[in-house]
Amino acid sequence: MSRVIAMSVKEKTPMEQAKANFDMYYLLTQELLKFIDQNDIDQFLELERQRGTVVERMQALPETEIYRKTEECQALVARIKPLDMQIIYKAKAWLNKSRHQNATVHAYDLQGVNTLGNILNKKY
Repeated sequence: MSRVIAMSVKEKTPMEQAKANFDMYYLLTQELLKFIDQNDIDQFLELERQRGTVVERMQALPETEIYRKTEECQALVARIKPLDMQIIYKAKAWLNKSRHQNATVHAYDLQGVNTLGNILNKKY
């Protein structure tokens, strides 16, 4: 796959990139909440993977810590934290529901159980 770079795109300074990373993290967090509300777990997991990539970029950029101390970033973090808490709560609820459904399905799994029905099904 080839990569096309537009010539008109201005290179970002490290501080601009730090801000862009936080903005992208916020956007992905909003999208995560939307897709978990829709029970679209595949898309949710893809967005979580993308958000993990943004976190890696944030950790690799030293200016992230400088930007984190700004009022602008603190305000953004204050908007992100409640969304993260909602995502965690809803993800745990989904996981518990999924585990319960899985346990219910396995409760009806009769393989390995020697019941009368198995004896009656034998051909002599």
